[in-house]
This record gives sequence, structure tokens and C-alpha cells, in this order.
Amino acid sequence: MDNFDTLDAEQQTARLEQLVRNALPLWGLESSELQLIKFRENAVFRVRAANGEQYALRVHRHAYHSDDALRSELQWIDALDTAGIRVPAVIPTRDGRLFAHVRTDGVPGERQVDLFEWVQGRQLGAVEDGLDASQPIATIYGTIGELAAKLHNQALDWQLPDGFRRHAWDADALAGEEPLWGRFWELPALGDAQRELLLTARDRVHADLLRYQADPANSGRYSLIHADFVAENLLVDGSEVRLIDFDDAGFGWHLFELATALYFERGEAHFDQAYAALVEGYRRYRALPDEQLAHMPLFFAARSFTYLGWVATRPETETARTMTPALVEMSCQAVRDYFDAGSA
Repeated sequence: MDNFDTLDAEQQTARLEQLVRNALPLWGLESSELQLIKFRENAVFRVRAANGEQYALRVHRHAYHSDDALRSELQWIDALDTAGIRVPAVIPTRDGRLFAHVRTDGVPGERQVDLFEWVQGRQLGAVEDGLDASQPIATIYGTIGELAAKLHNQALDWQLPDGFRRHAWDADALAGEEPLWGRFWELPALGDAQRELLLTARDRVHADLLRYQADPANSGRYSLIHADFVAENLLVDGSEVRLIDFDDAGFGWHLFELATALYFERGEAHFDQAYAALVEGYRRYRALPDEQLAHMPLFFAARSFTYLGWVATRPETETARTMTPALVEMSCQAVRDYFDAGSA
């Protein structure tokens, strides 16, 4: 078998389409039309059935989430939907499973595949292209703040099902010896001074996160989080906004969620407006004292580590090839700002 990772995007897509064709009968959708919507690591296809109904089908990267972890993600999505938080409904297979295992020649390993209702609407923005210029900044980030607060309230109140398993975005996962998304300081694109800066910051971030965790004042500010609350994961259709893509969801600090939502706007002229709108929106549904916001430089720095780890461990992706220099500079700036802000 050819190395799948060395194929170009068109060749990879053709092989994944065959895998999807093998999966569709499990949902009774054999004669559907396919369109690739997104392909970074997971691949998401629009499925148009013969009767005109549409769905979003997701092919997961090989051996990333365990079956228990994926099942838990889908259980939380169902719970959020029940709680009135607008997310895509999970469509079970014909025999009632939340996801299926599928394989095909030309695609390495057995892949987990799941299906969701199709959500109409446009993205509020994308990492590569920026925000939707037709939407006011205050509207975008006020909406993100509101949804984040509602999600955190649900997560704190929800009784986890037996066997629930998701990763944690804790001190070790963000700044330990083996971070969740990889040893970011080993990124080949780093210069010596940049690597030294990040290693110094890693030790301090780890200590400050442990200190933050131990402080009773921060109790109730850690739960399940979406962990990718960015504009491209919000779809707008008229007055309705839905949150998609829970692949990174796990247990983490609420401020990490908010830092993620704002991270790629740092350095932009609209950043202060976005920050203020996010906080205002969040406070409509959940308390967020100024004393908490003083810790945001810590969480911006921690978030920056994850993006460097991601590209360091996934050099074959288009995102890594095109965005690594910008991500390095953004991370170094986040670290310098964190140092300037003083200890958390």
C-alpha cells in the first residue's frame, strides 16, 4: 500500500470517499452523493441522500480517540442538545450505534465513522481566512461568550454517564513533559532563542496552572469544555447559531475555553472589542469576575503551546506547512505578554 500521508489531497480524498461508500449502508444511505467539506485530520463529507435529505459524515483519523472517548463525546453532544444548546443531532446507525468501524483498501487502519444532521448556515470565520466581515465583531464575540457560558453551566450540572472518558486539558497536558498535542519545544522551525524562551515559559506556565488549580477561589471553573470555540465552529442561519466540531472536547478550565476563542484575534485591531464583547456575552449567563480575567495571559500562553505541538507532530498536514511560521511568532508573543503580566 502506498503511504497515505505522502499522497496529495486529491488522492487522499478519493480513497476516503471509497471508505465512506463502504460506511453509508450502515445508515441506509447507499446511493447518496458526496462532497468533501473539510479535511485536516478528520475528514467531513456532506452526504446528500436520494430523497434530498442531507447529513454530515465524519471519518476520524486513525487511533486518535478510543471508542469510549468517542462515545463519550457523542453522549455529551446529545445532552447539550437536550439542554437546548444548539448542536448537530447525532444520527445512529440502523442498528442503534452512535458510530461505526469501517475500513477499505488504501486507507490505513480501521476508521471510526459517525453521522450528524446537516446544519444550514455559514461559518462566522476561519483560522486561515479570518472573520466573516459581514458580521459585527460585537455580534460574533457576544454570541461566542453567551454560548460558552451556557455550555459551561450545562457541563457543571450534568451527571456524567457511567464509563464516560475524555482527555483533560490540565497542567500536564498543556505544559508537562508529554503534552497532549506533543512536545512543542521540539518543533524544528524554532530558532535557539525561541526554543529557550518557550522552555522557560513552559516551566512557569506549568507551575502557575498548578497554583491556579489549587486556589479555592477558582473552584467551579473547571469542567467539560468544547476546547475549540473558534468562529469557524459556529454556523449561523438567520437568528440561529449552532456549535459544531467537538473533537477536541475534554475536561479543562473555563478560561482556557475563552482564551481559545480569542487567541487568533490577538494582535488584530479589533481584539479589544472582541475581548469586551466575549466577556459581556459570557456574563449574561455566568459570572466572570475581573479577578479571573487577570489570569488570561497565562491561558493564552498555554493555548499557544498546543498549536505548536499540533504542527510539530503533524508536519504532513497543509495547516502545518502553511501556518507554522505565523504560529511560532504568535506563541512567542503570547509568552512575552505572559511574562510582562507577571505571575498568575
